[in-house]
Amino acid sequence: MKKLLTIEGMSCGHCVMHVKSALEDVAGVTGVSVDLLKKSAMVEGEGLQDQALAAAVVEAGYRVSAVLGGR
Repeated sequence: MKKLLTIEGMSCGHCVMHVKSALEDVAGVTGVSVDLLKKSAMVEGEGLQDQALAAAVVEAGYRVSAVLGGR
């Protein structure tokens, strides 16, 4: 399963690492790729919950404007 999150508020490499780390801690996540220029994160894993992914990003201090994807 893959999910694409559109994330607002990232402005530097530190932001990318912070978001990546937060998403990697979510249950079921097996891989995370964050793109600063596209302001997005691609998350791979099993049983991914949109709410849990968005909550991790918000807790890290950023905003999620969309979560797309599925199987």
